[in-house]
Amino acid sequence: MHTRPTPRPRRHRRARARSVIRTTAGFLAAAALLVSACSAGNSTTSAGGAVEAALAELPRSTPSALTSYYGQRLRWRDCGAPGFQCATMKAPLDYDDPDAGDVRLAVARKKATGKGKPLGSLMVNPGGPGGSAVGYLQQYAGVGYPERVRARYDMVAMDPRGVARSEPVECLSGRQMDAYTQTDQTPDDEKERDALVAADRKFAEGCGTRSARLLRHVSTVEAARDMDILRAVLGDRKLTYVGASYGTFLGATYAGLFPRRVGRMVLDGAMDPSLDARRLNLDQTAGFETAFQAFAKDCVRHADCPLGGRGTTPARVGDRLQAFFRKVDAHPVPAGDADGRKLGEALATTGVIASMYDEGAWGQLRRALTSAMKKNDGAGLLSLADSYYERDASGRYSNLMMANAAVNCLDLPPAFTGPEDVQKALPAFEKASPVFGPALAWATLNCTYWPVRATGEPHRIEAKGAAPIVVVGTVRDPATPYRWAKSLAAQLSSARLLTYDGDGHTAYGRGSGCIDSAIDTYLLRGTPPPPGKRCS
Repeated sequence: MHTRPTPRPRRHRRARARSVIRTTAGFLAAAALLVSACSAGNSTTSAGGAVEAALAELPRSTPSALTSYYGQRLRWRDCGAPGFQCATMKAPLDYDDPDAGDVRLAVARKKATGKGKPLGSLMVNPGGPGGSAVGYLQQYAGVGYPERVRARYDMVAMDPRGVARSEPVECLSGRQMDAYTQTDQTPDDEKERDALVAADRKFAEGCGTRSARLLRHVSTVEAARDMDILRAVLGDRKLTYVGASYGTFLGATYAGLFPRRVGRMVLDGAMDPSLDARRLNLDQTAGFETAFQAFAKDCVRHADCPLGGRGTTPARVGDRLQAFFRKVDAHPVPAGDADGRKLGEALATTGVIASMYDEGAWGQLRRALTSAMKKNDGAGLLSLADSYYERDASGRYSNLMMANAAVNCLDLPPAFTGPEDVQKALPAFEKASPVFGPALAWATLNCTYWPVRATGEPHRIEAKGAAPIVVVGTVRDPATPYRWAKSLAAQLSSARLLTYDGDGHTAYGRGSGCIDSAIDTYLLRGTPPPPGKRCS
């Protein structure tokens, strides 16, 4: 699957989000990486079908084996921009065997800035899995959340285990990642299919070799338990939390494990924990098609749209984009890259997918497509793809995609058993999205070869006894379809669904004063939005 960290606005104007971040996260060569927040095998059953079990609440008392972790004191030091402090927290590598060693987790905070009554800590997570929460705090939340929220809360973030500064999962070198992200994700023959399988195997083997100690212990359940240690270490009786994208799955998991320790919790761009990996990927494929339809309708209104003029139907726009993908599949175009990379189908598709997360990126996408289609210059689309994969100009990648795969492949059994299984599912994916369906179907194959068996499975999260939880869903969200928000809100016993009738991934801080006001009021006063609240 294929979520990514939520896009970060330049200003919490309540501003439009930045064109391309961060999740989520990689596409195609890593699309299976990119969601879950993400039963087994071939199942496509969702909630109401075979999935009956709910995530069980943990005992309310702290086990004696964990006392030292809950009682630790953090040593804060200055870091990053003025006002930010960092520390390292310890958690057990294996909660079932706390004597097996520790994992060190990076924590950052910015103390409350105002004179009002302090409300404790507000923990944030931007999604992924694999997005750096510490980076998100320092670059956006700690300076861009509404001033009145920052005035009352200590803004806090922790990179989940395996992510960024918290003992990161490592799999491939930069050059190997370059090769992986260029792997053809729409194989036309047996040779190309074998190459795709070989690339997925190499990625998985690299993770198993370079991160053997961590790989069995980066699940969402373990990360949620780490959050509870941090809550206690910070001195908070309950957890106040804003999670976006995969961060909603992390937050909901916390609520299921510790319902009576939930304070004010916002889950923006919600995931549905009751779905298996195949259903998640299929739903998300349809979500990207919905976003593409919106982009297509907007594109043809602009004189610089290279995919058609006024009156061109979205279907025809899609046909022209697919023709472009086929063209660069056969003949990649120059991209002015210092390392000699050209723009082929895989990177071109990634660049387009990246722009579906935020409608603020559509103008940039039009210009990039125009350059590639009419000037034989792929630099614009390559730049979009590189931002998505978090690849810098020197050829170094963050560990986003690697952590993404590690968490996803541990949280759920793989969507497919092998290439033949994908082949059988292609019609369903093509129906969900004629433009992206085949690529997204093949991209789900990587967990099939994972060196560690999944420890999670689809489940409902009820969190009985939790305080009101605000679940936010965007009607035309490409990465976390609106139906997921409705499903999670129906599962959680105390949820209030807040709907944003708009485009893009997530809603808070992206331009809707109605959404922002409802969430700010909840965070500051504890008053959730009324049932059925809908904003535009």
